[in-house]
Amino acid sequence: MANAAEHSGVNGHAGVIGGGGSGGRLGAARLLLWALAALLAVRQASAVLRVPPGEWLTGLYLPGLPGSLYDTGQFTGTPFAGLVLKPLVGFADQSLELAWTCVTLLFVAAIGLVAARGLADPVPRRTALLAAPVLVALMMVSLPVREAASPGQTAVLPVLLVLLAFFRVPGERPAGFLMGLAAALQPALLLFAPLLWLTGRRGAARTVATTFAACTLLSWAALPHDSWTYWIRHLAGTGLGGSPGGLAHQSVHGALLRLGLSGPTEILLYVALAAGIAWLGMRRAARYARDGQLLLAVAVTGCVAVAVSPTGWRHQLLWVLLAVAGKVGKRAADRAVWPVAVILAMTLPSAMLLPNLAALAPVRDNVPLLAALAAACAVPFLPRTSPYWRDPVPTAYARPAAARWSRIPLLPFWRRVLARPNLLLELLLIRVGYSLYSHIRAAAPTSRSLAEGNGAQILSIERALGIDIEHAVNHGVVGVRWLEAFFNFYYTSFHFVVPLTILAVLYWRRPADYRWARASLGLATVLALFGFWLYPLAPPRLMPDLGFIDTVHGVQDLAHPQYGAMTAISNQYAAMPSLHFGWSLWCGVVIVVLAPKGWQKLLGALHPVITVCAIVATANHWVLDAVGGAVVVGAGFGLVYVLSGARGAAVPLGVAGGAGAVPGPRVPERVAGAGAGERSRA
Repeated sequence: MANAAEHSGVNGHAGVIGGGGSGGRLGAARLLLWALAALLAVRQASAVLRVPPGEWLTGLYLPGLPGSLYDTGQFTGTPFAGLVLKPLVGFADQSLELAWTCVTLLFVAAIGLVAARGLADPVPRRTALLAAPVLVALMMVSLPVREAASPGQTAVLPVLLVLLAFFRVPGERPAGFLMGLAAALQPALLLFAPLLWLTGRRGAARTVATTFAACTLLSWAALPHDSWTYWIRHLAGTGLGGSPGGLAHQSVHGALLRLGLSGPTEILLYVALAAGIAWLGMRRAARYARDGQLLLAVAVTGCVAVAVSPTGWRHQLLWVLLAVAGKVGKRAADRAVWPVAVILAMTLPSAMLLPNLAALAPVRDNVPLLAALAAACAVPFLPRTSPYWRDPVPTAYARPAAARWSRIPLLPFWRRVLARPNLLLELLLIRVGYSLYSHIRAAAPTSRSLAEGNGAQILSIERALGIDIEHAVNHGVVGVRWLEAFFNFYYTSFHFVVPLTILAVLYWRRPADYRWARASLGLATVLALFGFWLYPLAPPRLMPDLGFIDTVHGVQDLAHPQYGAMTAISNQYAAMPSLHFGWSLWCGVVIVVLAPKGWQKLLGALHPVITVCAIVATANHWVLDAVGGAVVVGAGFGLVYVLSGARGAAVPLGVAGGAGAVPGPRVPERVAGAGAGERSRA
């Protein structure tokens, strides 16, 4: 342990790069990030403290006095944890709730500070200054901390004890003692003893084992019945606190139970998988520790411990967030993929990451576990000896375009990237973006009276303009069976298929144009959300006195205030603007602009025309809804033009392009060929 500081850079990050004049800006950014972290901590504390005292005491999983720790089956800690916590039961009131929550959040802040000091050198100045507040803010919104802040949970304390042992406590025995206490609270953390042993710190490893044994024997002597219940009857707590196959149980054992396995077959498979994961994960952790990436080694070991534990809970997976310390990918554009994937997996509900399909249930139910397994066994973190550790393959950018208006400069971070973006990162962001869009749309006002009033207003405007054709078109189409079936199919099938197909083709064949098209579609969709929120509108099919026929959804129960079961799936009053037409118009514009052949341009132009006929014929939108869709799509293209310049300005930096050409950044010789390949593909 004596060389821990040397490996982790705890003496001030000897490799920090000077910042010069940027120090003031970094200081301001750091202050703002700490303010954000404090705000998130207050929000988390208020969420816990808003629970009524009676309900809070019901969920207080502290051991009772007198009687067994495990009488209720809700306390999941070790007998040693129960021995420590039992004296607190006498203070089980709102003051304990406040103290417990505040102490837990202080522990989280301490974890961020200690972990930030454990980053592997060399550390750029920006990273060194901003790492702690960024990590604390991320932990405050993570699922593990949101659950661990509940009174009775002790998952945060073992993480802090381990980090203190590795990065702040000098000497083998004190460090081993802290890790032994952590293992006494969470037995799977005994895996840190093999990590110490494999990295040559055998005195600390022996102290870990000795401390754990002493704490366990103490709890056996003081609480023999409870110790028997925990270690023997429940096999290290398996089954306490709910079903081992519940979604909160994020370990290999829980995943196998959720897959329907049970009995000796499940036990044998679990033991085999746990042994393989432990063997592979500990080898990787030892390799990273010897490479000087001690924080990554600690995170990998923690992920292994939770994954192979018989009772690995979601609130114990804080280790996964610490694994963002590892670098992944040779290209600079790929460096964000692993951190983004970890942050999404540990902060968002699984339903937002994956669609609600039965085939995806095994993945959706185990997202935190899969993130831990990826960190422990699969993600190819770069060693510090890699030539790409400090100098990844640079990203190819287009020449900067002139600002459209002097008061609205082009945004520096919106530079035109010519290389193809990382596919995994794109899929993650698209899925999460669509989930957020769906949640915001569903949360928009759904007042029936307001929506019907706005519908009557739209109809009166159309009558004044002479474009109130919805009723005639709807009834005319209903009289022609094949035409009704065609428009129903077109309305329900092409809304998602065509835009996704266009994005896929552009991603593969035209990466620079893909970013232009994707950004314009995203901005148009965001603008549409304001319309859904500010102007809830009943479509023609939900105006009961006008006689429209809902050809797609069938007859709606007009006596029901929400008009049937469809409103349980989506907000039926989010009609203005029409994104059915807006997205189809976006498709048409992109195809007409980019398609190389005339027949392809013709098909692209026909798509929004057929779509507007479909939304009117099926009574799902008013004509003015389509006008609203055209407005937001036009605004989306306009914003991209303002922020990033004209679409055609795609000459790479450093390529001859007249007087406006700008020399590109120096590319290391070892990666010049790869960078040229990126530009040639673009």
